[in-house]
Amino acid sequence: MKNMKTILSLLLALLLLAGCGATANQSREEPIPETANQEVAEQATTETTDARPDVIVFAAASLTETLEAIKPVYEQTHNVNLVYSFESSGTLKEQIAQGAECDLFISAGQRQMDQLDAAADPEVNTEGLDCILSESRGNLLENKVTLCVPEGNPKGIDSFDKLAEALQQGGILLAMGNSDVPVGQYTQKILDYYGLDEETLAQAGEITYGSNVKEVTTWVSEGSVDCGVIYCTDAYSAGLEIVDEATAQMCGQVIYPAAVVKTGNNRDGALTFLDYLHTEEAMAVFQEVGFSPVN
Repeated sequence: MKNMKTILSLLLALLLLAGCGATANQSREEPIPETANQEVAEQATTETTDARPDVIVFAAASLTETLEAIKPVYEQTHNVNLVYSFESSGTLKEQIAQGAECDLFISAGQRQMDQLDAAADPEVNTEGLDCILSESRGNLLENKVTLCVPEGNPKGIDSFDKLAEALQQGGILLAMGNSDVPVGQYTQKILDYYGLDEETLAQAGEITYGSNVKEVTTWVSEGSVDCGVIYCTDAYSAGLEIVDEATAQMCGQVIYPAAVVKTGNNRDGALTFLDYLHTEEAMAVFQEVGFSPVN
């Protein structure tokens, strides 16, 4: 009887060992589900991305395409996240003045930068704001102000001279940026150059205003206006027909200044990115759409 119990105990132990061996073999033979691999990879990617510091860039809407093209290359080589906010320079200036977190500001006009710069003329910086590092400020790019028309050019407007004549005669609709948008301010100078009264034209329904250059560009593309004044870079990106280009005598140079913002949390990252934007590699991207370096 005692021998029988011993035999049964041995058999039970063998069965248990066999079961464990089968489980172990099964674990070795069955691959890890692909979804599990993907989840692990995605988690690792997210953790890596989250670990990288952000560089928050406020930039004029006309820089959207070029800065987006620069983003993946720069992020990969510098291990940072570029976080963009594209709007009219006037809107971005107001946000910075109100304390919005921003590391780098690129404006489409000097006026908006001056309004944030303690070193600027107090007649321009009327609020006495001290929001940017004056020593980091510099001119980055030059653009051109152009007159563009919808497909087919229904009203036959082929120059600024012709636009001025048409506005005096009436019966057309011009799209331009509003007064706090740099492209709108350049357009105002063009109207003054031709001796045209903007307020009278607006009251007559011959001018409509966009909140930024992209909105004006869209109206011209859709044919909802007869013509629009926008930058050559926006015309290029939208595939619009440029019929004329404003001279410096008409509206001055279109310069894009850039500066590091004091309210940001990544001053070193902003300075490094600003330095990169001046390189030949970055400038090649800007020049593709019509920007030029400032001489």
